[in-house]
Amino acid sequence: MKKGTEGLHTVFDNAFADIRHVRETYTPQLTPREVGTISSVATGIAKVSGLPGVGFDELVTFPDDLLGIAFNVDEDEIGVVLLGEYWHLHAGDEVLRTGRVMDVVVGDGLLGRVIDPLGRPLDDNGPVASSKRLSIERPAPHIMERAPVIVPLQTGIKVVDALIPIGRGQRELILGDRQTGKTAIAVDTILNQRGQNVVCVYCAIGQRASAVAKVVATLREKNALDYTVVVVTEGNAPPGLAYIAPYAATSIAEYFMEKGQDVLIVYDDLTHHARAYRELSLLLRRPPGREAFPGDIFYIHSRLLERATHLCAELGGGSLTALPIIETEAQDISAYIPTNLISITDGQIYLSPSLFELGVLPAVDVGKSVSRVGGKAQLAAYRAVAGDLKLAYAQFEELETFSRFGARLDEETRKIIEHGQRIRACLKQPELAPVSVPSQIAVLLALTAKLFDNVPPDRMTEAEQAVFKAAEEIPSEVSKRLITADKLSEEDRETIINVARTSLARFQPDPAPESNPEVQTEVKAESKPEPEKMS
Repeated sequence: MKKGTEGLHTVFDNAFADIRHVRETYTPQLTPREVGTISSVATGIAKVSGLPGVGFDELVTFPDDLLGIAFNVDEDEIGVVLLGEYWHLHAGDEVLRTGRVMDVVVGDGLLGRVIDPLGRPLDDNGPVASSKRLSIERPAPHIMERAPVIVPLQTGIKVVDALIPIGRGQRELILGDRQTGKTAIAVDTILNQRGQNVVCVYCAIGQRASAVAKVVATLREKNALDYTVVVVTEGNAPPGLAYIAPYAATSIAEYFMEKGQDVLIVYDDLTHHARAYRELSLLLRRPPGREAFPGDIFYIHSRLLERATHLCAELGGGSLTALPIIETEAQDISAYIPTNLISITDGQIYLSPSLFELGVLPAVDVGKSVSRVGGKAQLAAYRAVAGDLKLAYAQFEELETFSRFGARLDEETRKIIEHGQRIRACLKQPELAPVSVPSQIAVLLALTAKLFDNVPPDRMTEAEQAVFKAAEEIPSEVSKRLITADKLSEEDRETIINVARTSLARFQPDPAPESNPEVQTEVKAESKPEPEKMS
């Protein structure tokens, strides 16, 4: 019994000795932490004091894990843009630094998902399955890292593919008054990328929830959501989320581009983005400029759109095509934000309210629209017909204006106007109905060959559908050459025109019945009036 007690004492002595040794040798590792406090809270922003080491664009955290971006870094306090609901914040609440900048989750797991700019899912499909993150502000590729834009991005819209071509890596602005079909053109372009190995990103900035839900439902119905990522900021969201939305969506698109894939991104629309930035800047007491926009309003869009490019082969050869959308007021394309975007992009598609009211859909004004890449990013088959078509359409629009004054028209002018009316009828296209390349080429060649000129105007839609159906019978080797050949050969041209001519034969008016010329002469002689007798 005595030996057992001694052994127990020995164990306790050793344990106490170890504890004493650890306590004597322990050096506490204290990590300093900067803690700030909220000075004031306003709509979408907060003023914070007590964070001397914070950097520009650094993320800070507020109570309930609310994030904010340090936007104004002054000597005494910082101005923070809040990225979420801020009604629970009060003056005196703690603010902590994170030591990192704003980033967003990226990866293949985002395909088919609807998320917000912070990467949080907005659909009912559970959490996003991806662990990689990229910062939302990334430098644009250098000049030497870019390749020429030479591969077309087919939109499936006849007037765009033929007259205002878009290339992979291009930035094409879509602008027009509200309710003129801007989003419809972007959605049709996304639908046409099915089977083209193009990843699409649709970024809704400050849109109504009903409008976003309609776009998502359309993409899901047409099986286009499988290759699309939807980034959403609704109209009632804080302005900070609307501000970071296009940058976050671009980082998601760049992930796929850097893998060597072709990507299409739609910003719908940058008018709301500019207004959100103006609101934040005015609240943060930044000096206002023209139309109360801050001085760097041009820079926020230029650094965004410069990230769209076609990478060189050494970097994978991927591309990022941007379709920014801008809303004009009273058809004023010379306003501040539209002119900024026009100078940044590589062309614009202008939608006219006048054409929209006349039922010419899509309401693309060919005269005010332009693609600065042009035929370099267009299939050879289109180049063979686009020049003559655009010239004939421009002549028609000019003569149509004069014909409205009731002036007498000579036969040649009347033919130009009638031909232009057939062109306009063929360039009409219903929503959500993209047209394949062979069908487009068949209709355009039939137009240039003036095969539609004798078709009655009220039967133009029926005649065009007949050409579409006949285009499916074009030999497969000819259809392949339309996409791959460097030039449209005369044999292929004649093959397609013959197919179109055969399909349009039943729409031609019946020829007048031929009669015997001798009988005609006798009839004319009999019907010749007698000269009046002199009284």
